[in-house]
Amino acid sequence: MNMNNLLEVAVAQWPENLFLVRENITYASFMAMVRARATTLKNVGIKKDDVVGVLAHNIPQFPLTLFAIWYLGARVLMLDTNLTPFEYENMTEIAGCKFVCAEPSFFFDSQNFKFLDITAHDEKTDPDLYPAKVKDTDIASLSFTSGSTGNPKVVPLTHYNLVECAYSLEDMSEYFGSGDIMYGFLPLYHIFGFAIGILATVHFGGGLVLQPTINPKYIMDDFKKFKPHVIPAVPRLWEMFRNKIIDNLIAQKKWRIVSFILKNQSTLSSMGLDFVTRKIQEPILNIFGGRARLLIAGGAATKPEVEKFYESLGLTFIQGYGLTETVGPICISKPGKRRMAFSVGGPTTNNECEIRDKDDNGIGVLWVRGHQVFGGYLNNDAVNKEVFDDKGFFNTGDMVYMDKNGELHFAGRKKQVIVLDSGKNVYPDELEAMFMEIPGVKGVAVFEHKVKDKTVTYAVFSVDKNMTLDKLAEQVANANKKVASYKWVTHFAMTNDELPMTSTQKVKHHVVRQNLIDGMYPTRKE
Repeated sequence: MNMNNLLEVAVAQWPENLFLVRENITYASFMAMVRARATTLKNVGIKKDDVVGVLAHNIPQFPLTLFAIWYLGARVLMLDTNLTPFEYENMTEIAGCKFVCAEPSFFFDSQNFKFLDITAHDEKTDPDLYPAKVKDTDIASLSFTSGSTGNPKVVPLTHYNLVECAYSLEDMSEYFGSGDIMYGFLPLYHIFGFAIGILATVHFGGGLVLQPTINPKYIMDDFKKFKPHVIPAVPRLWEMFRNKIIDNLIAQKKWRIVSFILKNQSTLSSMGLDFVTRKIQEPILNIFGGRARLLIAGGAATKPEVEKFYESLGLTFIQGYGLTETVGPICISKPGKRRMAFSVGGPTTNNECEIRDKDDNGIGVLWVRGHQVFGGYLNNDAVNKEVFDDKGFFNTGDMVYMDKNGELHFAGRKKQVIVLDSGKNVYPDELEAMFMEIPGVKGVAVFEHKVKDKTVTYAVFSVDKNMTLDKLAEQVANANKKVASYKWVTHFAMTNDELPMTSTQKVKHHVVRQNLIDGMYPTRKE
C-alpha cells in the first residue's frame, strides 16, 4: 500500500465527495488533476526516485503536487516557507533535489535546482501514463528536523509510514467521516498539518478547507461559510480563540452568567434544564460554524483551563503527541475520555511506547516503536546508532511520565532539561505552563543559563505594555511558591515584543537565549 493507493481507495469509495471544499473539487476530479500534473512533471524530466521539493503555502496545488510526485514514484522534499534562499540551497543539495515546485514569490536564482511554478496550468494528460510501481518501503517524503544548515538531520518517511499513520487515526471515526469537513490552516509542510489535513482527510473521505494564512478575520469568515466538523490547531491558537471569546463576553457583561452556567451544567441537567446550557453554548459554537465536533491540539501542551473551556461547550478536545520521525501523532488522547491535565493519552494503533531511565518522580525518556516510526536519518549512521536500540525502539529525546490511568504526560525535551549544579533536574515545560497563568504574560521561555559561573533556571517573558519588571517580579515570586524551591526562577528578563516562534507557534528557545546574551531584553535578578 502506497500513497497513490490511499488516494485510489478514496476515489473508488467516494468519487463525488468534495476533497478540496473551497474549490469545489471532488475526489474523482482531484485524481484527474493529479494525472495531469504528473504528466507535466514527467515532461520536465522527473522520474521515479527523484527528489522534488514543494515550497508553498496551503493552496490547492500543494496536495495536488504531492500526489502527482508520488504518482511518478518520486520523493517529496517538504520545505518550510519561512526560510532563506541560502537555507533552501543547502537543503536541496543535501537531499539531492533538482526541481522545486514553488509559488513564484519564492523564486530566486539557484545554483542547485530548477524552480517550477506550482500555480501554473498543467498539460493535457498522457493517456499512457500509469502510476509507477512503488513499494511500501520506498521513501515518500524527506523533512529536515534540526536546522537547515551545517549538519542537519533529515527524516525519510516511507509510503508505509504515511499510510499506517492514516490508518492509526481510526479512533477519530466517531467524530469525522465521509463527507465531513476538516479545516486546514496548519501548514501542510509541517508533519502535524500534513498528518491531520491530508492523511486523515483522505482516509475518511472527508473534505479539506485550505487556508494559507492565520489571519483571524479570514479564519472566522471560513468558519461561518464552511462550518467545519473538525478543527486542528496549535495550543497557542486555541488559547487565543478562548481568550477572545471570554473578552467579548466580558465586554457585553455576560461572562459571569455564562461561566456560572457552563460550570454547573451537570446540576442543571439533573433538574431538567439542559435547554438553558444549550442556549448559552449555541452562540459560542456558532463562532466555529455551529457544526464542530472535534478540536485537535498538537505541537505543545494545552493549558488545562483551555481544554476544559471547550469541553464545557460540548466539544470533544483531544491532544496529540508526535515527531516528524513518527509521522506526527503517535500518541493521542482518546476522544471523550476524561483525563488528567496535559495528557497525550497512549500510543495509536500498531505503535508502542516505553519509558526508560526514570527519575524519582517517574519521569523518564520516551522510546517508541511501530508502523509509523521512521527507519533512520538520511546518511547519518552515527546518529542512528545512538537513537535506535537493537529491538527497533527509537529514542524520542522527550521526557514523559505515566499517570495512574496509564496515560502519558509530556514533561519536556531531554536536551532542554536544566541540570543544576546540585544535580537536580528542572523541566522547562512545567514552569512555562505555570508562568503562563500570570495575568499580562503573553509568552515565556525557560532555559538553562550561566550567571556568574553558576547554572540557573532563567526565564524570558513576553508581557503586555502595562507590565513592569517590579510587577512581574512579584508575580514570579508568587508562582515560584507552587513548586519545589530548587525549581524557582530568580533570574529573568522581559520584553513587550512577541518571542520568536516556529511555524507551529512553539517558542524558539535557542533564539531567545541568544537574544538575551546579545542584551536585547531588560533583566531582573530577585
